[in-house]
Amino acid sequence: MENKFNEKFNNLLLNKNANAVFLNKVKYDELILKVNNVKTKTTKKTTDDYKLIKKYDVVNISGIEKLIVPVSEGNLIKYYVYNEQLFQLLNETHTSVEHGGRNRMEYELNLKYKNITRETIMIFLNLCDHCQKKGSTIKKGLVVKPILSSELNSRCQVDLIDMQAQPDGDYKFIMVYQDHLTKFVILRPLTHKRAEEVAYVLIDIFTTFGAPAILQSDNGREFANKVIIELCSMWEELKIVHGKPRHSQSQRSVERANQDIQNILATCFHHGTKRSPYEVMFGTHAKVGLKSTQIPTDLISTLKSEEDLEKALGCGINIENINEKHEKSDGSDKDSAKQLFSDEDKNNQIKLRIESISSNQSNAAENLKVQARKMKNLSEERFFSRKRRRKC
Repeated sequence: MENKFNEKFNNLLLNKNANAVFLNKVKYDELILKVNNVKTKTTKKTTDDYKLIKKYDVVNISGIEKLIVPVSEGNLIKYYVYNEQLFQLLNETHTSVEHGGRNRMEYELNLKYKNITRETIMIFLNLCDHCQKKGSTIKKGLVVKPILSSELNSRCQVDLIDMQAQPDGDYKFIMVYQDHLTKFVILRPLTHKRAEEVAYVLIDIFTTFGAPAILQSDNGREFANKVIIELCSMWEELKIVHGKPRHSQSQRSVERANQDIQNILATCFHHGTKRSPYEVMFGTHAKVGLKSTQIPTDLISTLKSEEDLEKALGCGINIENINEKHEKSDGSDKDSAKQLFSDEDKNNQIKLRIESISSNQSNAAENLKVQARKMKNLSEERFFSRKRRRKC
């Protein structure tokens, strides 16, 4: 597969006329040398020098120099990659997202890398045997009225995955609970699919995240009604209603989540909200160990101890800034001197997180409206296309 990828990628390069997006190892090293020379230059910088350092910078991580995008305040480091690295990075990312598609790959790679293009990703995906075997599913039916939610907990969907063929002890079902706006999913194991057991588990979720106004289930209106009756008997103050009957595709979001869960997907990027459910719910990217840091993937495998990690982060703000702040403490207040962050810092962090959550949920709602319009237009197009074929 790597040989086929390199062959197709080289053909892409030939058609790009030495496009500056792509860098071979020689050019990559030359740029690092040029940037270092410009940064240490004692004479007056030229126009070309300013153009160079506006586009590129160099960071030293564990003694290895990496070409990056110049970092402005508040932004994360993004690395340039050279052509010879591409296949390995794409392969590792594709595996980590459990053979996710183009959008999921693009989302993950753009968090850390600058010059990996969509064309390059598609070359890789078209060569993946596993992805090609999955094929495309046949779309059945028409979307009558897409469901839109504008706030958290306005509508939630509950569904059951039948695991009786692969039970875990007494547990034979998985309950999938999904908030319709954020697409955030909560899983709970069940021994049976009785309404009272589902209600008991839902109470636990409601006391943590709050109860929705509308509860929808693909297991039928009668099932949802029974669950709500059980819920209200357990929690007298609770007042929710079950969703009205809709076309089966109205439940497609939670059904897609079921497929992801059954395939044991480690990460999820929702095409409608244009972000991960975790990000919409909590206002930040999900942390996955060292892969969530600013350390490039190829260096993570070289880290063996906390000392190695501290050296790798030596260029990065985190540890040095915290230590510096700690050292500047005047010691007048012993309790505050022991704190790495002041109360003001903590309040600012909380404020920023709240703003981020609000912004992500607002953007998610807008993106879902865009997706709903596309679904409706596609449905109408299919509907009128069928009518024209019948007349013919």
